[in-house]
Amino acid sequence: MATIYEAIDGRLRDVILAQKVFFVATAPSTVDGHVNLSPKGMTGSFVVLDPLRVAYLDYTGSGAETIAHLRENGRIVLMFCAFEGPPTIIRLHGRGRSVLPEDPGFDALMAAFASPPYHHGLRSVIEVEVTRVSDSCGWAVPQMTYEADRDILRLSHERKSDEDLVEYWANRNKVSIDGLPALR
Repeated sequence: MATIYEAIDGRLRDVILAQKVFFVATAPSTVDGHVNLSPKGMTGSFVVLDPLRVAYLDYTGSGAETIAHLRENGRIVLMFCAFEGPPTIIRLHGRGRSVLPEDPGFDALMAAFASPPYHHGLRSVIEVEVTRVSDSCGWAVPQMTYEADRDILRLSHERKSDEDLVEYWANRNKVSIDGLPALR
């Protein structure tokens, strides 16, 4: 049975920030649309802004489902599983938005990241207003040891010019797999 919390307290914050990977789920409003679940990671790419607000760096990827779903309905859940230490699962349900580099508030959000992994290839910052905080046992989550962050995404982005990224976004990140608008 999950325990519900009023907000992200110090203990929950510590558990969340200790995780090297987290998962983001969103869905379109239509019943026949595709639910999206994405793993996220990279040291320094997630922050707790306050007890009911979090953000993470959204780098260029093969799709833009999260951005499209957030533009359509704002629903999002983030899940953190402790693969090391005490078995814990934390879920943050909320309303999210994608803040693009040209949007008001982007620079202020970026300032919250003490040491972002890198900037080139960054599409947006996903900001989440948390409406439900819960934890549950992670007794069935395996214990795994963190080895290192992968550098493949960063290296891929470094091979692309700014113009290459803009073209990629226009061709591959403009709409979701269900045809919802993603990047402008």
